[in-house]
Amino acid sequence: MTRRFLLLVLSAALGFGVLQAQSQQPGSSSRGGQAPTTDAHANNPDAGTINFPLAAPAGKDSGAITKAPAGAFNQGTIDEKTWKYGHAFDPPPNAKIWNPVKLKLMRGEKVTGGTVSSASDPSTYCAMANAGYDFIWTEMQHSPRDWENVAKMWQACPHAKAVPGVRVAYADEREIQHAMDQGALVIVVPTVRTVEEGKAGRDWTYFPPLGKRSLGAGQAYSTDFWGNVPGGYRNTINDNVVLIEMIETVGGAAQAREIAAIPGVDAVFAASSDLGNFSGYKQGDPDYERLINVVHDAALAAGKRLCGPFAWRDRPDFTCFQAGSETAALARGAAAELGDLKDTQGKPEVGPYAPKK
Repeated sequence: MTRRFLLLVLSAALGFGVLQAQSQQPGSSSRGGQAPTTDAHANNPDAGTINFPLAAPAGKDSGAITKAPAGAFNQGTIDEKTWKYGHAFDPPPNAKIWNPVKLKLMRGEKVTGGTVSSASDPSTYCAMANAGYDFIWTEMQHSPRDWENVAKMWQACPHAKAVPGVRVAYADEREIQHAMDQGALVIVVPTVRTVEEGKAGRDWTYFPPLGKRSLGAGQAYSTDFWGNVPGGYRNTINDNVVLIEMIETVGGAAQAREIAAIPGVDAVFAASSDLGNFSGYKQGDPDYERLINVVHDAALAAGKRLCGPFAWRDRPDFTCFQAGSETAALARGAAAELGDLKDTQGKPEVGPYAPKK
């Protein structure tokens, strides 16, 4: 009997410890990680005793698809195209911008994004995020990393000098919503070839009514990230997120004006490498320069910002830039530190470090 009692006590203690540990995980409700809800009765302790005066009668078709209840703003048959959106998630009057990158873009100031290309270590990410850039361009288009790894890197220093940003793989619901739910404040969408792709990038970046992002959960909602921003995350993120769409193909350049004009797109990026890759011309060639100028003209016509590689920081009208990777920054930093002692290693006559014959 005593042994059985001890086993029960140990089991209960273990279960309590697991529950307590789960409650302390990032994104848990104890740290503000739960997304806001439109259900006034969610988690209501009085469940089972609540009245629902507007609920459909039990066992009867209410006809709600065509008939609105008394006091409803939307009348007639439900149609998403004509639906008049409510004001439950409007930002507060005169809400101020809290994303420093958005603020600089709105002012027309130059913005830099430092690229974290292949590193998956949080300490490397945080070193880049505190190195002086405006945002971190976390590479997901050409990187084998997964979103769990990215979340851990961003979680290590969410309020570093540079805000978390990412180049997603493509204009996809899964990719962009993962990025947003984990705390991204800058979304870069690559290889936008058509207006439809441009709108898809917008749709998954923004909550309704501008976009189609669903109300999920993740560390973005937590107090460690943006849970305590003035006005609330859900109500203000549409005004604070930065969306950059990259023009990288000849087809994309042909529709650049329409892409740049999409509501919600903050900037278009003239992709220096891939516009060469997809056109067959290199920088300096008239055909290549024409494509860059097409993107330039599209940004100006739409009143949007124009982005490019950091090497183009003196090119007319370019105000946002992708800077080098963490490996390039390491090499530059070492060169600056070592000065004339750089690459002065000893040269033994034998062994793997001997000069190659």
